[in-house]
Amino acid sequence: MAAIIGFIFFVLHALLNLLRLAIIVSAILSWLFAFDVINYRNRFVASLAEALDRITAPVMAPFRRIIPPLGGIDITPIIVLILITGVMNYLLPASQAALLSLLVAY
Repeated sequence: MAAIIGFIFFVLHALLNLLRLAIIVSAILSWLFAFDVINYRNRFVASLAEALDRITAPVMAPFRRIIPPLGGIDITPIIVLILITGVMNYLLPASQAALLSLLVAY
């Protein structure tokens, strides 16, 4: 049973890592679009940006409603990355340890 819990937390950690990567790439793409380094006419770039937006938008939307852009700069990705890192480094290991200690008690 401990191996199953370890595997579940491994998968959660990997998914949060992928979400962090998607947020970083999405932010970089938005900067490249804003400075006209790349544009939406390239089909690959447009489909990549759309896919990343579909992945990151549900996570970012609640924070965008609370945090206004500062001088036209959206700091929401930074806040979300800090929160995800906190969950990965502190909440997941503590939860895993608590679940394992419950298993040992039984």
